[in-house]
Amino acid sequence: MPGKMAMVDFNKCNPASCANGVCAAAQACPRKLLVQENPREPPMTNPALCRACGDCVRACPHNAISIMQF
Repeated sequence: MPGKMAMVDFNKCNPASCANGVCAAAQACPRKLLVQENPREPPMTNPALCRACGDCVRACPHNAISIMQF
């Protein structure tokens, strides 16, 4: 069964430009599935739990996140 999930384009991602280096998209994720190990580092996704709601896509100021079908 096909599914969808959020994917981070690391070439576009620049969390250092987000407030205090904390990724705006990670903060917007209602399930907290985008996780930064440290401020100013790109977030990692948890594809097994992502519901592709799109909140992170809308919150990312760099358009670095998209919803992909797999």
